[in-house]
Amino acid sequence: MTPAVAIDLDGAIGDTHALWRAFLEDAARRFRSIAPLDVDALPEDRGAAAEALDAWAAAGVGDWRGQLERFAEGHAPVHLRPGAAASSALRRLAADGWRVGVFTDAPDELARVALAQLGAARRVEAVETGPGARKRLLERLGAGAEIASTTAELTALANP
Repeated sequence: MTPAVAIDLDGAIGDTHALWRAFLEDAARRFRSIAPLDVDALPEDRGAAAEALDAWAAAGVGDWRGQLERFAEGHAPVHLRPGAAASSALRRLAADGWRVGVFTDAPDELARVALAQLGAARRVEAVETGPGARKRLLERLGAGAEIASTTAELTALANP
């Protein structure tokens, strides 16, 4: 049986929360004349916040997810830097034949840009985002998949 690991993007590879917050603040400022957005009133869970943003965008803002992707592409270098420990662990796991998956409550557009910025995209087989992402990823990876919620846990798996 091929070993597999489900990795928490924000806890083990690179925390995307600051980039998410920057996007929300930018969107609230840019679109305030079309549809006001109270960033502080959005749910902490980004999957739930995305659902609220879908409703907000229906008021005339349009494709907020495309805007998130463009914003993330432009601002990810400021907010996300590859970590040597996480990068090394991912490289080692991939070289050792592990199936690697990543989960996060962030929207898919943000997660994929973050993985590319962090140099992890090519080593990841599966990505699950939004509500229930961890559960869906574990189902995809199958029984016996390990979970790495922190960089230390990820490193420990790669260096038994």
